[in-house]
Formats: sequence, C-alpha cells, structure tokens
Amino acid sequence: MMRISDTVKHLIIINVLMFIGTLFIGKGILFYDLFAMHFPANEAFQPWQIITHMFMHGGADLNNLSLMHILFNMFALWMFGTPVEQVLGSKRFLFIYISAGLGAVALQVGYYYFDYYSALSGIADLNMNSDMISKIISIDASEGQYIKGEILSRQMMPILAEYNFNTNLINDEAFKSLFDMNVIARNTMVGASGCIMGILAAFGMMNPNAELMLIFLPIPIKAKYFIPGIILLDLISGITGQSFFSPSNTAHFAHVGGALTGFLIMWYWKKTQFNKNRWN
Repeated sequence: MMRISDTVKHLIIINVLMFIGTLFIGKGILFYDLFAMHFPANEAFQPWQIITHMFMHGGADLNNLSLMHILFNMFALWMFGTPVEQVLGSKRFLFIYISAGLGAVALQVGYYYFDYYSALSGIADLNMNSDMISKIISIDASEGQYIKGEILSRQMMPILAEYNFNTNLINDEAFKSLFDMNVIARNTMVGASGCIMGILAAFGMMNPNAELMLIFLPIPIKAKYFIPGIILLDLISGITGQSFFSPSNTAHFAHVGGALTGFLIMWYWKKTQFNKNRWN
C-alpha cells in the first residue's frame, strides 16, 4: 500500500475536521453559511470563503448524511497527491493545490457572472437601486430542493416597499430576470474537487503512461488519454448542463479551471526546468 505523504495527510485531516465541524456545530448550517463559497453579489459572501470552501464538502447533514463527496475526494487526494508530492516536494505541491482551487473558483464564478449579467440586462430599464437588487437576490426562496417563484415574489414585496418602488413596473419578463439572478446568487461552492483536478493534471504530466480506470468502467486507459477525457466531459457538462458521472449540482467549470491551472503551472515548470524554477 502506498504510504501517504505529509502534506496530503494534513490536508485530509483538515478536510475531515471541517466535515465533522459542519455536522455537529450549528446544525449543519453555520459552517456552510460561514465557509462555503457564496456568489460575490450575495450578502452572505465573505472574502475568506475563496479559500475555506476548498476544505468544505457536501453531505454534512445529520438528517441526510452522505459521505460520498468527501470520501471520493480524499481517496483521489491520497491516490494522486502522494506521488505528486513525492516528486515536487511539499511547497510546490501545496502551491499547485491552492492555485488550482483558486483557478477553479475563478472560472466557475466567472461563468456564474456571465449568466448573472445576462439576467441583469432584463431589468436594466427599471433603474432599480443596487442595494435593493442585492437584498432581492439574497432572499432564500427555497422549498426543499427547489427555488419557488411564488416565495420570491412574496418575500420581495417588503423590499420593494422599503424603497418605494412601483411594483407595477415588474412584468413577467422582469420577474423572470430577478428569479434567474436569485437562483445564480444563491449558488454555493464546496469541495476540494478543483484542487484535486489540478493535482490530477500534474500527475498526468508526470506519468503520462500510467494506466488508470474508472470504478464503473474497469478498462485501463493511459493517463495522457484518461485525464484529458475527464476534463473534456466536465467541459461538455458545464456547457450543456448534462452530467455524465457526477451529481447534477456539480460545479463542472470549477473542475475545468482547477485542471487548467494545474496544467499551466506544470507546463511552466517543465519548460523552465533548467533554471531556478525547475520542477524535477
């Protein structure tokens, strides 16, 4: 059995502690509110979430406990992170890990902002106050797993009244824009997947002929084909909204952003391997 490297071990411990904390402190809500990555236009956003969301995982709910997210990510971190750290050393490994997480959140949030501003154009003629918009998009209009238009409509009325806004100006098209903005702004990101995709890209560049297999497709495929294939599927899923092997709420562009960041760092280090930036 492959011995776990030090930095990988410490990262797994931090992730597990955060998962346990989410479970038992604040009824599974407090940690998500504080440490999950919220959309920057949402009132719940805090700057530290850009880092802390990398150590959070879904499924930390005593009423609906699921270990799949954290178990799969920690298994992948051990499997691919250990050999990468053994070659690069702890400092360079941690640099790729955190950088990939930042690349992941940058691409995913950038995608959210593209959709957000597209929806915002639908209410441009209403001249709504920015503070009023911020309060409306931060409304929790969820019921179970769904966001309900009637809940949003009811809860936004006191906000409109607070700003003396003429509710007759909000037609069906404008309300749809506000609803779409609310859905986007209520998105949160948790998980180490973006970081791990960066490590996976690094592993593939260091071991292009290593044979890998999917759990449900036990056919050995070389890393130089397997890893780009996984990234391509994530890209297709992000564009189409159709998930192939992961839950429908997966942040696919975060996976792509993490992998791309890991690839670019390794490419730069490999290209400059004969100077002070060398990686092997």
